[in-house]
Amino acid sequence: MSNGPAWSQKLRAEIGKAVIGQDAVVERLLVALLANGHVLLEGMPGLAKTLLIKSLGTALGVQFERIQFTPDLLPSDVVGTMIFSPKDGAFATHQGPIFANLVLADEINRAPAKVQSALLEAMQERQVTIGGHSHQLPKPFFVMATQNPVEQEGTYPLPEAQTDRFLFKLLVDYPTAAEEARMMEMWGQVTKAPALQPVSSGEELIALRAHVDAIHVSPGVQAYILALVRGTRDLAAAAESGTAKRLLNFGASPRASLALFQAGRALAWLRGSDYLSPALVQEIFHDALRHRVGLTYEAEAEELSSDKILTQVLERTAVPAKV
Repeated sequence: MSNGPAWSQKLRAEIGKAVIGQDAVVERLLVALLANGHVLLEGMPGLAKTLLIKSLGTALGVQFERIQFTPDLLPSDVVGTMIFSPKDGAFATHQGPIFANLVLADEINRAPAKVQSALLEAMQERQVTIGGHSHQLPKPFFVMATQNPVEQEGTYPLPEAQTDRFLFKLLVDYPTAAEEARMMEMWGQVTKAPALQPVSSGEELIALRAHVDAIHVSPGVQAYILALVRGTRDLAAAAESGTAKRLLNFGASPRASLALFQAGRALAWLRGSDYLSPALVQEIFHDALRHRVGLTYEAEAEELSSDKILTQVLERTAVPAKV
């Protein structure tokens, strides 16, 4: 059985054959796989978000499906539908692209509410309902979604109930000049493209989660996680009472505490540690909470982002002396 750093290295090396840079994002995706969580990636067009997720699916050796979300998409286009057979006069279930291990929801905010509700059931319950019958999705099952942060015409903002189901919201940035130069060399050929091979499997991933569950989390670190999450709620409550500047409409939900706990242990295992430290919690804090807090109009008017407010929470929360 692979240890954390070795498993991470072989996957990252294979993904690196197609995707240059984005090391932090790749590591967070591996953490999400181990923690059984979905991921929302946000970035400008052309930053290889789709390529990254497809390469991850190939390297992991699981079934990959891509769904291009559009305003005219129907729930049946995602989950499937019942097909009538004239030969025997019966209906048969036709499974949609959601029946895969790794599903890419490309430009997720372009689909209307009915599609989002169908996807929400799949994300939370890991099942879908077709013709009044529930169908279990394959294991492992992940939704990795992308969205464009600037182009808002023809889009539908994701409801808070759905964004809360994502373990991470990752911000994908532009590559460096050196990375972009390597990218041109790698993808500059018209007649050929990098080819990836499976180096792991869904079965191995599921087995590795037992190692993640064995990572020790001390009572002090558990209390630190709770203090960070509840700090966002205190900030929203103080704004409601008028004792502080109104920056947050609402704080993070209990899913945020679970996200920090589970993802923190997964990151510790990937790094080769047998315990979760406060430093690792701090590393994933923004990724796990930036989509779980609601900014007020006042905060947006002052050009404050969720990350800036979360940084304030980090700075105000005492770090445990013993771990």
